[in-house]
Amino acid sequence: MNISSVLVNARSDLVRQVQDSLAALNGVEVHAVTEEGRLIVTIEAESDQAVANMFEVINHLPGVLSASMVYHQYESDPDEEA
Repeated sequence: MNISSVLVNARSDLVRQVQDSLAALNGVEVHAVTEEGRLIVTIEAESDQAVANMFEVINHLPGVLSASMVYHQYESDPDEEA
């Protein structure tokens, strides 16, 4: 499992729309939102490529000014290791 943390900057007049769009994406969770348009988001995906693809989707959402990945971690599945 790949887990990434992303800081999203959105237009302040479209923060709610961006928040709703992010929440609708599979594997994406919004953890905090400011009135100024900053959102703290995590992406959970099965592969590095899936994370990269979702990061691109986020960058191209209407109202998103920028998205910056600030953390990435890979956690192995303990069931697969056994």
